[in-house]
Amino acid sequence: MKKFCLLIVAFVHVVCASAQTRTDTLVNVLHDPSSRRVLVVSHRGDWRNAPENSLQAFLNCIDMGVDMIELDLKKTKDGVLVLMHDDTIDRTTDGHGKPSDYTLAELQKFHLKNGIGCVTFHHIPTLEETLLLCKDKILINIDKGYEYFADVYKLLVKTGTLKQVVIKSGYTLDKVRSDNGDVLDKVIYMPVINLNEAGAEQKVIDYTNIKPVAMECCFSTATPEVLSLMKRIKDSGSKIWINSLWPSLNAGHDDDTAVDLCKPDDSWGWILDCGASIIQTDRPQKLIEYLKTKQRR
Repeated sequence: MKKFCLLIVAFVHVVCASAQTRTDTLVNVLHDPSSRRVLVVSHRGDWRNAPENSLQAFLNCIDMGVDMIELDLKKTKDGVLVLMHDDTIDRTTDGHGKPSDYTLAELQKFHLKNGIGCVTFHHIPTLEETLLLCKDKILINIDKGYEYFADVYKLLVKTGTLKQVVIKSGYTLDKVRSDNGDVLDKVIYMPVINLNEAGAEQKVIDYTNIKPVAMECCFSTATPEVLSLMKRIKDSGSKIWINSLWPSLNAGHDDDTAVDLCKPDDSWGWILDCGASIIQTDRPQKLIEYLKTKQRR
């Protein structure tokens, strides 16, 4: 009887382990300020090899082991949330005008362009399609889309993806509470703070009171005050998110320095030394390879 009970216990452990999704692991890391793993965020998906904000760009990220994708939202004429960075569809599709000029059916007749401007067979995806594609596979960061906060929340509940989506904005805590107080505590919210701007210190102080999982730190110059604020954020128990996308976001420690100039220690290494444990990049595969050499994966 005892052996039988032990077999049952072992079976339950195997079932529970298999029920753990990749997202569960990433969510645990996201909420653990002591974790040494650095989360890699791919800006608009793998846009170098697929159209930005496309399902294919996100599938590529899942396949290469990226931890989180970043995306942007707009709304159609008939009230559907779709993925689009710009105010118009001119740059990224073979159509013209605003997403709000079209119904979803009309909008999806257009085709997305790739990174060099060639028209592809890919269509503009909806947020709901994207959530279902990424469910249990990868974390999601919604960048441009704060004005749709309540609509996004409803979709997260509908698709069962609430735990794996981070919503962010650059607004003060008072404004965010005023606009979205009813759902703010039900989602994963992250503030974006330009540490060079006046009022940055007060923003950091206010947000440390609610201890968000992370704070996105932007800075064109790395002054002693900037470095001190990042230390304060880390000491408060929130993760530091730094963008390596272009020089004005990281005081010149960007992706191109790492890859094109072959100086990853001067870029990603410097960002790690600042205490960052989330890095948003346009070079996800290269960053993942670098982090492995530093035992941060």
